[in-house]
Amino acid sequence: MTVLPYRPNVGAMLFNRAGFVFVARRANMPNAEGAAGGWQLPQGGIDPDEDPRMAVLRELAEEIGTDRAEIIAEHPEWLTYDFPPDLAARGFRIARHYRGQRQRWFALRFNGTDADIRLDADPHPEFDAWRWAPLAELPALAVPFKRPIYDAIARDFARFAIAV
Repeated sequence: MTVLPYRPNVGAMLFNRAGFVFVARRANMPNAEGAAGGWQLPQGGIDPDEDPRMAVLRELAEEIGTDRAEIIAEHPEWLTYDFPPDLAARGFRIARHYRGQRQRWFALRFNGTDADIRLDADPHPEFDAWRWAPLAELPALAVPFKRPIYDAIARDFARFAIAV
């Protein structure tokens, strides 16, 4: 049996000036009831030869339509998670090619206004809703297979969950 590789990926924990974290609801991952899937942080693949710091800024622009952020920290380790076995069968295309994701996470400070966030900036939006959430809520909002990663980054980036 062939073991699939991990997909190189970046993730963004975007803090607003009040110290809350941007979370968005996946539009293309139905849950058991057929509604939109779990809430998550922006994340996405790293292109070949792309620097992870550039990739995270590109992903913010692509997924949430804004470049109004600056990197304030980088998690010191690559973190991995495996996709659940049924994800490919439920139509999540990337799970057919990768066993999971190997991620580099960044904390960013949002320096725009809520109007600068545009989920409709991409013709095929990944998210259908968003909000600012207290950091303590973050792990419980995530789908179960991502919760250990969200626990780790919430601990590491907790120092940024303050009003500035």
